[in-house]
Amino acid sequence: MSFIHDDFLLQSKAAKQLYHNHAAGQPIIDFHSHLPPEDVANDKKFENLYEIWLAGDHYKWRAMRAAGMPEELCTGDADPFDKYMAWAKTVPMTIRNPLYHWTHLELKRYFGIDELLSGATAKRIWDQANEQLASPEFSTRSILKRFKVEVACTTDDPAENLPHHEKISGEGVATKIYPTYRPDKAFATQDLEAFNIWLDKLAATAHKPINCLKDLLDALKKRHDDFHALGGRLSDHGLPHCFPPKGRPKSDLDALEAIFAKARLGEKLNGQQQEDFAAYILLYSAVLDAEKGWTKQLHLGPIRNNRSTLFNQAGPDAGGDSMNDERQVEPLARFLDALDSQGQLPKTIVYNMNPKDSMALATMIGNFQGPPTAGKLQYGSGWWYLDTKQGMQDQLNILSSTGLLSTFVGMLTDSRSFLSFTRHEYFRRILCNLIGQDIENGEIPDDQELTGNLIEGICYKNARNYFGFAIN
Repeated sequence: MSFIHDDFLLQSKAAKQLYHNHAAGQPIIDFHSHLPPEDVANDKKFENLYEIWLAGDHYKWRAMRAAGMPEELCTGDADPFDKYMAWAKTVPMTIRNPLYHWTHLELKRYFGIDELLSGATAKRIWDQANEQLASPEFSTRSILKRFKVEVACTTDDPAENLPHHEKISGEGVATKIYPTYRPDKAFATQDLEAFNIWLDKLAATAHKPINCLKDLLDALKKRHDDFHALGGRLSDHGLPHCFPPKGRPKSDLDALEAIFAKARLGEKLNGQQQEDFAAYILLYSAVLDAEKGWTKQLHLGPIRNNRSTLFNQAGPDAGGDSMNDERQVEPLARFLDALDSQGQLPKTIVYNMNPKDSMALATMIGNFQGPPTAGKLQYGSGWWYLDTKQGMQDQLNILSSTGLLSTFVGMLTDSRSFLSFTRHEYFRRILCNLIGQDIENGEIPDDQELTGNLIEGICYKNARNYFGFAIN
């Protein structure tokens, strides 16, 4: 029997029934990804397996380094085939790492390749995959259609124009590609040279000069409106921790205006000034979200670019990031409460990276639930280092214990690769196996209507109802 078979990860009769009858056929709403929108706009076809599968994948680079592969074969200038061969030789060493499952799911679902990848099979798999990549079925739009992706949300800087989204929207592509508003650079005042370059770029994109704090707020709102006009319904932040807001009397606004003026002149801010400014912009962006019925995503807990030699050689997002151990719960509480107290708390999804915070954050989210939206605040799916079989199970168990699993909006890819949509299948199998085991144990009724509705909601229907995307 092949490794990736029909009942992969499904360990009971109930799990198999739930997956095949209720999960497998559901469309995909991928509400958080890093897919390049230009690839969809141009309906890109890929030259080879390296380009579609390995380029830019810091998960694989970390594994390859751990296997002793030189950096030239990870982020360096080596030939694409040599990089692929280095990955193929690494794969047998990744057993029990999620990369082993993801790799073989992707080979099976995209290319119909059942062989285990290794140094011995690599050339044969390379040739088979490359032959298929030359066909029209492997253009980006064809991949999205084949995997029944109804919506895919990219992650976008408000200082950037959105010509690719405009083109996609104008051409009536079957999969809706919507931008996600990520204004983190609006409060990245640690590097004032980069901050001011970004402000100038935002000013040009928004067609508004930025000389004072109000100018910045106006420009951010203008771009928020532009994203909304193109179908965007989410914002996103990647933060070491949530920045808790202070009160907002006029004296505070005057102080913030002074902080902005100082930053605009390139004069160094102290740590408290940086935090106060970040808190204000984060709060402002949440108010914009609430006014339009958007969803705010908070990705909390990474510590980035820890290895200076790697950063100097390969730059950011090269596999040098890990979990932080900062305090997360109280700052989040103060942020949510400030918005709730003024009636401007948007729908919010909180993702954590460090499992030490999981239960505490899930219980904090429960404090702010309320109408009109079921599951208004979401404890998000396993993210980054928790995006594993164990991490997904833990997230589902914690959510079940502290809130309502039935309102959960489900999985996402958080990926730059068009070969990552099998992560939805992976999650769905894990979900069905978990619920199936409870049925086998007599902890949940063996009622296909009851549990089938639960599965269909988590896999697709809840997200469709929650985000309010325009879907044909």
